[in-house]
Amino acid sequence: MKLDVRTICVAVLLAALVLLPLYSALSGDRFVVTLFTRIVILALAATSLNLILGYGGMMSFGHAAYLGLGGYAVGILAHEGAGSGFVQWPVALAVSALFALVVGALCLRTRGVYFIMITLAFSQMAYYVVSGLDRYGGDDGLTIYRRSQFAGLNLSDRVLFYYLCLGLLLAGLYLTWRIVNSRFGFVIRGARSNEPRMRAIGFPTYRYKLVCFVIAGTMGGLAGALLANHTEFVSPSIMYWTRSGDLMVMVILGGMGSLFGPLFGSIVLLVLEEALSGITEYWQLVLGPLLLLVVLFARGGIDGMLAGLRRA
Repeated sequence: MKLDVRTICVAVLLAALVLLPLYSALSGDRFVVTLFTRIVILALAATSLNLILGYGGMMSFGHAAYLGLGGYAVGILAHEGAGSGFVQWPVALAVSALFALVVGALCLRTRGVYFIMITLAFSQMAYYVVSGLDRYGGDDGLTIYRRSQFAGLNLSDRVLFYYLCLGLLLAGLYLTWRIVNSRFGFVIRGARSNEPRMRAIGFPTYRYKLVCFVIAGTMGGLAGALLANHTEFVSPSIMYWTRSGDLMVMVILGGMGSLFGPLFGSIVLLVLEEALSGITEYWQLVLGPLLLLVVLFARGGIDGMLAGLRRA
């Protein structure tokens, strides 16, 4: 009987993520929950990018803007005294969705490098706007003194917050799976392969791609709201173009166009970053060649490499 190694790895990984707080309690290692909370949040952001990059072929180089918008929506409302998560989170989602709608409506009329540059330009515009908000810390950032408040939920409990983030990541993965396997998803993937043909058979691909772009931006805004609560701090650096590059690396490393690729990529990248930075301050010199080897010899990323493995 043939066993699917990828399926086994996914099952083991998900089980490990669920049992992680138990390991933390037994070992006394509290930091591991903090680290993996960040990993899970950024995996959600990478999943949202994978929806448009991996499945839709839309190479956005400004996806970190949604992290920043979601984070600043939470931070600004908390600063102004609106601490309820029932206010903060819907506002974060709405602001991110509106920004994605505006950006998508413009950049989806272009292709190739022009698409990349427009998404990057809008991201940098958002970066410089929040950098100029002196009332909310400007370049120094904004401290969030209390996490979002929900009736019956104490987000200051690190284990509860971890499970909330993990649950939202799994919900994001399920939503992505439903989208890409629906009629809507087939149109998005068809447009990536041959958009003129999809238009010729009657599909308004521009509208489909715009809706997909807005969904991805909204998911990114949710990740930003979670990240702001996790760090209890938000600064313009969260939406700088290098953060968009980090998200893109997570997607490519894990495997573009694969459901669990962004999760694989996020874990490998951030765990390596944490481990190597504890050994040397020049950890990028070690991480860079490792990423290069994966790109050169595992064209489908980690997920594609696992899919090619079979054992009896």
